[in-house]
Amino acid sequence: MATTLEGAATTYSTTAARLLDPEQCILIVIDIQEKLLPPIFQKEQLVRNTQLLIRAANILKIPALVSTQYARGLGSTVPDVASLLAGTEAIDKTLFSCFASDTFCGVLKRLPSQRHTLLLCGMESHICVTQTALGALREGYLVHVASDAVGSRAEWNWKVGLDRMRAAGAVISSTEMMIYELMRSSSSAAFKELLPHLKG
Repeated sequence: MATTLEGAATTYSTTAARLLDPEQCILIVIDIQEKLLPPIFQKEQLVRNTQLLIRAANILKIPALVSTQYARGLGSTVPDVASLLAGTEAIDKTLFSCFASDTFCGVLKRLPSQRHTLLLCGMESHICVTQTALGALREGYLVHVASDAVGSRAEWNWKVGLDRMRAAGAVISSTEMMIYELMRSSSSAAFKELLPHLKG
């Protein structure tokens, strides 16, 4: 058991020490829906930071996948998020993990194989985000979670979800950490394009 734990710790350290590369990343926006959002803890922060991640992904040509959970009953992706994802159709599911959806997995597998790092945002942290992160890790993806762009109805569940994902091997990050890491330089054209939104 000790050897396994040491191996897991080494793997986590190695993953956490690796800088994000835009050409290796995919952004996953999970279930930010009309009927799910209102009771979410710090929902305004979640939406704003998700918007920042989508804007960064658009600028850096990082593909984005979007999911909904039973859209017929829980509504579509909220307009403030959907409006930044023009041409990206939400993948609807009834199981909580995106990796339990054949459609999602099929779309993901059609992306170039060098894109092996998933950037997660959305809700709920302790349910769909956690189960998607665990599914991704089982499939061999590197997983980074924007802690301030995921949420749950209760603050405790938000925190427990982050703790579980970290323990499983996902890197718990923040929106600005991800963005500044992806941009690399304040002199880049991409950073200058995004800067007005970062200041907002």
